[in-house]
Amino acid sequence: MRFRFLAVASSIAVVIGLVVPKATGQLNLLSTLQAPSNTQTDFLIRQGLIAVGIGISVICISLGLYNWQRRLKRTSELTTDAPTEAPMPAQVEQQQIQNFTEIKLKLLTVAIAGVWGGGIVAILGLFPQTQTLQASIIKAAQIPLILVLIALGTYIAINLTYAFIDRFTSAIGKSGNLLTPENSQRLHIRVSTISAVTKSLVTIILIGFGVILSLMSLGINILPLLAVVSVASVGISLASQNIIKDAINGFLIILEDQYALGDMIALNNVGGLVETLNLRITQVRDAEGRLITIPNSEVKIVANLSSRWSRADLSIPVPYETDITHAIRLIETVAVEMSVEPTWQSRILETPQVLGVDNFGERGLIIRAQFKTQPLKQMDVAREFRRRLKIAFDEAKISIPHSLTS
Repeated sequence: MRFRFLAVASSIAVVIGLVVPKATGQLNLLSTLQAPSNTQTDFLIRQGLIAVGIGISVICISLGLYNWQRRLKRTSELTTDAPTEAPMPAQVEQQQIQNFTEIKLKLLTVAIAGVWGGGIVAILGLFPQTQTLQASIIKAAQIPLILVLIALGTYIAINLTYAFIDRFTSAIGKSGNLLTPENSQRLHIRVSTISAVTKSLVTIILIGFGVILSLMSLGINILPLLAVVSVASVGISLASQNIIKDAINGFLIILEDQYALGDMIALNNVGGLVETLNLRITQVRDAEGRLITIPNSEVKIVANLSSRWSRADLSIPVPYETDITHAIRLIETVAVEMSVEPTWQSRILETPQVLGVDNFGERGLIIRAQFKTQPLKQMDVAREFRRRLKIAFDEAKISIPHSLTS
């Protein structure tokens, strides 16, 4: 009996010895499998919280930048809608402020895009499953990002140069306030023309530098390209002699102040207001509204009708039986009274001159009168003077003779 009990106990011990180690191994294996799972879950939760924080930060920063951008746009619109009849220095300062505002708006737009792009890339780098995608995006975006930065840098450089030119123009304009009114106005017109041409040249040069930097960033060797461009430029210059003549003549037109933007000119059997002036062409708007383009090399003889001052030259007919002394005195009175009125005093630069009897015409005696006016104001002055003189003649019983020809 005792032997049988020992045998059973021995068998149970063997079974327990076999089962318990196996169960322990299974528990150890289960804990081994569960431990990384719990650690991975904690890691994902922690990274998810970081991603949420990054997302909230991106939204808050972009909203702040967007509100700033809206305020700048509103301020820019108010500045643009301001009256354009301000003095030239004030207009130049306004343009300078506008240039800086445009730079800020572009930088804010790029900053908003950069915040969102950087936030997305940062979130992708938080998780092992998306780190490969993050690396691919960073690698693929390197060249486009460099090109965008070059374009942005070129744009900022152009606008900063514009602001510097406007500041220099404003300083010259303020110094021109010490001159006489007609010389000061002429200086402002000339400076604005030179400023526009300088801005065009600066834009071409800086864009050229931007293109060269872009080609270098793409790994293109620009030395052979520059050699080809040099050879091509020689050939183009030989084939484009008229363009070179245009540029040289345009430079001389601006340097010698033959005319400027806003001048009324007559050349090559056409006349009108100068709307565009650069190194190659002059564009004139005539009385019928047609825009006439003239190559600068074709500008030979030009009449500037608005340089510094203009003159209203009037021929006034009176009947032969009129008391000529009384008529001349009446014309002088009307002219002087008009010249001292506040409305017309700023437009009439000097006391009007009544030169006397200029001719014996078919309609009667021709009395000649002249007004020295601000540039382009001679027609306004002449129209108003004729209106006033007609009223004065009617009151003095002086008739204006009709033409004898039908």
